[in-house]
Amino acid sequence: MLWQIVIGGIAVGSAYALIALAMVIIYKTSEVLNFAQGDMACLSTYVTFMLLHGYGFPFWVSLPLTLLFAFVLGACCEFLFLRRAKDPTVLGLIIMTLSLEMILFGLLSWKWGSDQRELPFPITSYDTFTIGSFYVSRLEVLTFVVALVMMALLFLFFRYTKTGIAIKATQLNRDSARLMGIRTNRILMGTWGLSSVVGAVAALLIAPASTLDPYMMWDPLLKGFSSAVLGGMTSLPGAAAGGYIVGIVENLFGTYVSIEFKSAVAFAIIVLILCIKPSGLLARHYVKKV
Repeated sequence: MLWQIVIGGIAVGSAYALIALAMVIIYKTSEVLNFAQGDMACLSTYVTFMLLHGYGFPFWVSLPLTLLFAFVLGACCEFLFLRRAKDPTVLGLIIMTLSLEMILFGLLSWKWGSDQRELPFPITSYDTFTIGSFYVSRLEVLTFVVALVMMALLFLFFRYTKTGIAIKATQLNRDSARLMGIRTNRILMGTWGLSSVVGAVAALLIAPASTLDPYMMWDPLLKGFSSAVLGGMTSLPGAAAGGYIVGIVENLFGTYVSIEFKSAVAFAIIVLILCIKPSGLLARHYVKKV
């Protein structure tokens, strides 16, 4: 029973980890908390639904088109909204992302309404197989595998590519990076696009296990944010680890304590971590001296 709960927590934690990674990618580069991440991902999922139902495309054609749309959406959000801000404060940028969230939510509600839909997916949560005495759905395995692959690709991208190194340089000192010839505006736009793609992948894995509606990503976004805070907003490995911790803990809490307060666990974790280690489990804490 215990290991069955842990396996379920690892599966849902994989989705939380992807959302946390998407938020950390932006925060590491621009120190912006993007609370529109969930609605951006939800819009990308609706694009998949439209391609499948409206145009009759097969899933494996719709998927790359959706990821391309997600990248363009993220890049446009940075170019049209964030970049236009003149000498913005941290609070001002957060309010801008919240405003962007409400704009996207309004667009989703206007275009598709609040009706719950099912996203056609090659694998459903009802397709299961057994490993010893445990039952595991194929969707849970796919979510876990995709999350690991995405983490590995992001690690290789940031570690060994010129663009990844340019992103790190922009994160450390934007003015110095610009003087070294790095086009920081393009880097920021690209990180928003990359973050949007990672978030879209998470939403595409979440939708088959729930229903497709404009509210679909609100709870996963908050859990992903909790995971990022837990692991550290500047640490990609920390964000990934935080996702798995939140997923497992909330599953255990929902089973052995109370299912009604299952969603509150993530926020309790935020409060606890901010009190004990404000920088997160795996992020370094920097103190500025003036």
